[in-house]
Amino acid sequence: MSSTALQNTIMDCLDGIQSRSETKQAKALQNLVSLTKVSPQNRNFVVQTNELIFTLFMVTKSSSSSPTIQNLALSILFNLSLNPNLKHPLATMENIMSLNSVILSPGSTESSKLSASLICSLAMLDKNKSKFGVAGTVEVLVKSVSEQCSSPAAHHLLSSLAELVQFHGNCTVAVRSGVVEVLLGVVESIDSDDLAGTSLAILCSIARFEQGLVALLSIHDEIIKKMLEVLKGRSMFSKEGAAEILLRLFDADEECLFEALRINEFLSVVADLSVRGSGRARQKAALLMNKMMEAGSKASNQHDQYL
Repeated sequence: MSSTALQNTIMDCLDGIQSRSETKQAKALQNLVSLTKVSPQNRNFVVQTNELIFTLFMVTKSSSSSPTIQNLALSILFNLSLNPNLKHPLATMENIMSLNSVILSPGSTESSKLSASLICSLAMLDKNKSKFGVAGTVEVLVKSVSEQCSSPAAHHLLSSLAELVQFHGNCTVAVRSGVVEVLLGVVESIDSDDLAGTSLAILCSIARFEQGLVALLSIHDEIIKKMLEVLKGRSMFSKEGAAEILLRLFDADEECLFEALRINEFLSVVADLSVRGSGRARQKAALLMNKMMEAGSKASNQHDQYL
């Protein structure tokens, strides 16, 4: 298709989207989905069309839009976000606020999935991460995960949160929003290795920053017991995350080490993981073993000196 023909097609689609006929809207949106699905060049042409991006975002948050129309518009915007050069211009504060609104008041599970996926895609550009923090997206995601942890959209919401908390400021906002309790609740109550593993990965990211580590240390007795249960489970992805969290706790506060040693089965569970886990899990478990053995030896020497 020539550039002129493509531009004409896009303009026809814009006219269709702005129509009051849902049938015409759906047809126009479906055409744009097809145009933007695989072609980076087509995506650039779409963005150059005046009013189209604004119109698509208006459709996503309009109360008069049916779930089908809303989801088609979100699909187009997600396709556009796949172009690295389009991530920054798409992530305006107004557009981000629109996505927040969709997640807080989803017309369907699919709209939550698509909105979260779009947020994740846009946040992959590091300079966009702080925008989402300022716009309140972190709080929106934490709230949505707590309310939709059993929804099919939960993984998409968690993936977006995982991307955003890599930025220090967003980590602080997430901790203040109660993300630690929410994620631990997902790990404990949801029968999904995938969701639990992603939640633990987010906790690992949070623990890299002071605010996150302090939040974990404040409930270290609870964390240690819950991580032990994860280490006894079946998901290797979750075990890797739990081992990493324990390492960070042990490095930050020696008392956490001694608390773990006071649990009879803790050392044997870690020892088992050090020989039967994945390569990464074995490595983490070996580090845990070394720290626990050193702490045990130190405690024993102190006891002997006291006697």
